[in-house]
Amino acid sequence: MADLKAFAEQLVNLTVKEVNELAQILKDEYGIEPAAAAVAVAAPAAGGGDDAPAAAAEQTAFDVILKEAGGQKLAVVKLVKDLTGLGLKEAKDLVDGAPKEVKTGVTKEEAESLKKQLEEAGAVVEVK
Repeated sequence: MADLKAFAEQLVNLTVKEVNELAQILKDEYGIEPAAAAVAVAAPAAGGGDDAPAAAAEQTAFDVILKEAGGQKLAVVKLVKDLTGLGLKEAKDLVDGAPKEVKTGVTKEEAESLKKQLEEAGAVVEVK
């Protein structure tokens, strides 16, 4: 029983990036869809509440994911550089490696603002 308690504690203390990596592993290796994994991990993080959909609805941290650069790649690289504070090479690598997270754990307002700016530059963006 102590092992399960330690495992639960590890799940609750995962960062947003670690949860995304876990979701990808569950999908690729076990065929479990990430949405189901996110709800399973979010429920204990919300205090083990009985209403998992309500916990998912109260999401406060969002990830901005660059799906593809689009036709204006140079403009997108420059914007990613400005938005993230990365160097030019790092920003180019991020854009070239799409789909990639541009920013994680941001507020809904910031995520929507980033998405709007990136889409105006020609990128395809997703907010999770």
